Amino acid sequence: MARPRVRLVVTADDFGYCPRRDEGIVEAFLAGAVTSVSLLVNGSAAGSAAELARRHRIPTGLHANLSEGRPVGPARHGASSLTGSEGFFLGKMGFRRAVAAGEVILSQVREELEAQLSRFRELLGRDPTHVDGHQHVHVLPGVCRVFAEALQACGVRYTRLPLERGVDGCAWLEAPARDFAGALEQDASAAIRLFVYHGLRWTDVFVGLSTCGRHMSAHRVLEALTRALEGMPAGQVVTAELMVHPGYPSVPPVGGCGEGPDAFSCSSDRLHELRVLTAPTLQAQLARDGVQLCTVEDLDCKRPGEGSTSKAPRETFLEPSPP
Repeated sequence: MARPRVRLVVTADDFGYCPRRDEGIVEAFLAGAVTSVSLLVNGSAAGSAAELARRHRIPTGLHANLSEGRPVGPARHGASSLTGSEGFFLGKMGFRRAVAAGEVILSQVREELEAQLSRFRELLGRDPTHVDGHQHVHVLPGVCRVFAEALQACGVRYTRLPLERGVDGCAWLEAPARDFAGALEQDASAAIRLFVYHGLRWTDVFVGLSTCGRHMSAHRVLEALTRALEGMPAGQVVTAELMVHPGYPSVPPVGGCGEGPDAFSCSSDRLHELRVLTAPTLQAQLARDGVQLCTVEDLDCKRPGEGSTSKAPRETFLEPSPP
């Protein structure tokens, strides 16, 4: 069956979380299985990760973190709506609950994002290729506006829109994961208008929620891409992002963002992803399907007539209007 022509960015999240995680990410990059990384600048290994990125010329973006570990900005030194009594971020669901309750002061979000962008430049000596959100905090209501404004102000154009088609039908996912994906879909869809208004761009399709950790297999990655491409004309050039989390398991107390590594990082899930991504099966099938792996920078290099990277998903090609 004829398919669209796909340019796929494979982004490894959580670079800088711990040395063992970073070892696996670099291994995947050198094997040609990962094309981009997102750096946690408050990660315990952020400095050594930045050195690895420079040494191996790894395209690196910022993994903006508002939910795990210690802040980088002013919130690190005093009371803040972003942190609990011990000075740590509120956690994945805690931050979401605080945002929903109107307890998060958005000016403090802006200060933290700007501090993380500044720290990234100190570590890498340049701007990030893209900025996305750790645990997808960047699409939360209110936060998405501040995020888009901060990226526009510093000239970063690329982000991630974590909208994956068909996750609700992935029976292998536990109910909490499907529920989280459903809430994420609502938040990401609502963020589109603001992202467009502030000139942000992202790939035409996104996959990775249904293939995270032990759930990843070559078959499921290919199946997720097929779902995402459904209905697109044969021959059309489509850009896509696959979010991945490869690495070797963390060994406490080393790792994390100030609180030590979490259970997911210590589990075999990261190693499982690394093995799936670097095995010949997935890469050979992607090649047979005509999928071209690329970097974020490559998304600006489409030839005339190939179309352009999305400012909105295929269902919402609307002219931006002031929010």
